[in-house]
Amino acid sequence: MGRHSKQRKRRSLRSVVLGSVLAVGVVGAITAAGVFSVHLRDARQRTSADTVAAVGSAPAAPVTGAAPSPSATPSASPSASTEAEPPGPLNVAQAGSSTDGPARQVPPFAPPDVKLGVTGTAPINTESLRVGALFTGDVAPGNHFCTASVIDSPGRNLILTAAHCVSGVSNIVFVPGYRDGTVPFGSWQVTKVYTADGWQNGDDPDEDFAVLAVAPTHNLRIEDAVGGNPVGVNAALTVQTRLYGYSDSAEKPVLCTNVTSREDAFQRRIDCPSFSNGTSGGPFIDSATGEVIGVIGGYQQGGDAEDTSYSAYFDHTVADLVARAS
Repeated sequence: MGRHSKQRKRRSLRSVVLGSVLAVGVVGAITAAGVFSVHLRDARQRTSADTVAAVGSAPAAPVTGAAPSPSATPSASPSASTEAEPPGPLNVAQAGSSTDGPARQVPPFAPPDVKLGVTGTAPINTESLRVGALFTGDVAPGNHFCTASVIDSPGRNLILTAAHCVSGVSNIVFVPGYRDGTVPFGSWQVTKVYTADGWQNGDDPDEDFAVLAVAPTHNLRIEDAVGGNPVGVNAALTVQTRLYGYSDSAEKPVLCTNVTSREDAFQRRIDCPSFSNGTSGGPFIDSATGEVIGVIGGYQQGGDAEDTSYSAYFDHTVADLVARAS
């Protein structure tokens, strides 16, 4: 059911109150880090309110691989016992690593000539390095469970994923550019989770998206490290799109380009093969504008078949969440 690699029992309809949030298993997060809920207005749902789950004072998860300064190259074989260097801003000449030794040139993103509907390993470039894997616990191969991406925001500290990825989950860590166990820009602790009322009040697939705030790493904000993609709202349902995701059976992100279509008024669809469990939350990026216009989720929590993915339609509800998180 869906693309989440750690499926949880779906929740029944309930009111958006603090007691109901605690009832779905957030008590553990309160014990570990302190969680509270407040209500914000959701303009699309005319009688509803957004719920913000804020995780305070959660300790940063240990970084398991060396993160480069602007003049350093990440290790191709990080060790958990190696103390991480502070991550530096994205340097496309030095951000990549190869398994055969020296660092390789990482070009700025340029739209490639692609065959539509073909899935392969995502190249290393400025766009793909903004996509990363979500972890709970150790940052280690096989331990990631969903996908997220860095978005542009005034606070320069936000990432975007699917709401079903983070429901009832605590101690989430985001690793941008994750490949084969490497953490080229460090790991980033999630401190707040913002989801819309429609999701909180019954897992509405039309609101299966979440904005997450992350703490700075070594006093550096995540968007300052890797940049961020703008969020696009009210985009056409039929548009050529690049789709990224981390399968739970692989340690590199995959990429497919194809034209999306209308599933219904609040759901878009894309046909791309081999987007399996773990790819939930992966961004739909408009090929023409570079804007994120969706995330794998929504209908069937992203799709019951690996060759077809879905996203809730991005309208002002998403923009409202970003504004609230900022």
